[in-house]
Amino acid sequence: MIVKQNIAKDSNIYHIHVHMQAEERQHRIEEYLQKVEFASLEELALHVDASTSTVRRDVTILEVAGTLKRTHGGARIVNPRSDEFTFSARDTHQLGEKEAIGRACAALIRPNQSVIIDAGTTAYHAARHLEDKMPQIITNSLPVANYFASANRVEVVISGGVIYPRLGVLVGPLAVEAFSKIHADVAIMSGGGITLDGVTNSHGLLIDIQRAMIHAAQKVILCLDHTKFGRRSVSSMCDLESIDIIVTDGAAPGDLVEALRGRGLEVLVASVA
Repeated sequence: MIVKQNIAKDSNIYHIHVHMQAEERQHRIEEYLQKVEFASLEELALHVDASTSTVRRDVTILEVAGTLKRTHGGARIVNPRSDEFTFSARDTHQLGEKEAIGRACAALIRPNQSVIIDAGTTAYHAARHLEDKMPQIITNSLPVANYFASANRVEVVISGGVIYPRLGVLVGPLAVEAFSKIHADVAIMSGGGITLDGVTNSHGLLIDIQRAMIHAAQKVILCLDHTKFGRRSVSSMCDLESIDIIVTDGAAPGDLVEALRGRGLEVLVASVA
């Protein structure tokens, strides 16, 4: 009888421990999504040091609780605590620098080229200066598509995918597939940060799309304001060898700019009016 009691007691302790582990893991998943807004199952599994199948169960539990929403291969937070990742909020940051970078980037585009434009706010400012070039634009950015909605001289191709209204972007397997099946002259890209180790971004679910964009383009132009230099975001986007030109503003750190040039990259510094 004593042995049975001990077994029952040990079993209860085990179940309590497992329950606490699951609760802690789910809390960490929720906290992580509050920081990045959405992420793939693989990214979440890496963050909480658990298997993808375990994280998938956690995501299901959290979805039932109303905390998050499952997406294709990942999850997004339902009620973000801040507007940090909304397109409109991000587009107010370093506005003068982004406009100058956008003009300088657009000057690199030749008439009638096919141009991929990603969903970053700095890339959006480049798009605003392209109409006179009469390009064909391929994008997953709703603000870019909307900007050219009544522009007769610009042909716009929009990827498929799932709409994230706050971000103004189409994501998911359909978006990745769309860019995997095209070829473009140029890709105008944004990012969350750049170091000598490569380019990173904040949103895990955007990475696969951005990589497909890079592979689809003959030339890749990266538009980054000075706040992105020396910064590492959550997910690796590409190595430096994947980029041809970087366009930034005059406040970018000179030592890193020179180091990037030393790695064979063309770095253009836009003048802020």
